[in-house]
Amino acid sequence: MSTSERYARAWEGFWAENSGEPGEPFWDADATLTAAPHTALLAAHADRTLPIVDLGCGNGTQTRYLAGHFPRAVGVDLSASAVAHARRADRDTVAEFEQLDLTDLAGVRRLGDRLGEANVYLRAVLHQSDPADRAPVAAAVALLLGRRGRGFVVEPTAAAKAVLQQVAEQPDGPPEKLRQVRKHQLRPAEVAPGEVPGLLRGAGLEILDQGGTDLAMSARHPDGTRVALPAHWFVVAAPDSSGPGS
Repeated sequence: MSTSERYARAWEGFWAENSGEPGEPFWDADATLTAAPHTALLAAHADRTLPIVDLGCGNGTQTRYLAGHFPRAVGVDLSASAVAHARRADRDTVAEFEQLDLTDLAGVRRLGDRLGEANVYLRAVLHQSDPADRAPVAAAVALLLGRRGRGFVVEPTAAAKAVLQQVAEQPDGPPEKLRQVRKHQLRPAEVAPGEVPGLLRGAGLEILDQGGTDLAMSARHPDGTRVALPAHWFVVAAPDSSGPGS
C-alpha cells in the first residue's frame, strides 16, 4: 500500500466510525472559536465577494460558518464519509461539499475552473499530511486563489507536541477523542520551524500577513479547560496581487 493509500484509508476509517456530530472529533471546536477569528484575520486582505473553499473540511463545522460570510462556500475532503456527514449536517444547505484529494492537482484545477478565483481556508491540514504530500497541498492553495483570491493557512507549531503529550498522559489515560485519533493512526506530524512558510513560498505564494495564535480543540483537560495548540497563521496571495479586489 502506498503512503497516499494508507493516508486515505486512515481518514476514511476515522470518519466512517464517527457520527459526524459537531464536536465529536478531537479538533472540531465550535466555529466561533476557530473559523470566526480566522475569518476576521483573512477579511483584512480578502475580496469577500469571491467564494471560499474549505480544504480538509471534515464534517463541515467551519464550512457552514464560512457560508455566512462569503457568497459561496465549498468544503472538500479526502474522505467520502466526511463529505456525507457534512452534507447531512448542513440542514439548511448553506454550503456545498465534495470529495477531493488535494494532491490530485488536476482535480483541484477542475474545481478552480468551476468556481473561478476563490479565497481558501486551510486549517491544520499540512501537519497531518505526509511529508511528500505537503508541497502538492500548498500548490492546491495557489491553484484555487488565482490572482484575486486570498488564503488563510494555520498550522500547529512544534510546541503543540508538548500539549498533545500532556493530554495523552492524563491519569486515566488519553481521552476517547484522542484514542480515536490514535486508533486510526492519524498521528500529527511535527512540522519543522520555517517549513510552512517555505512550502507556501515554494508554491509561488506571497505571505501578506502572519502571526501566532492558539488552535482551539473540542477536547478538554481534566480541569475543564479547553485544549489549545500553539499555532501560526498566514494570509497568502499570488505574488502579483496588490490588495483586496485587485
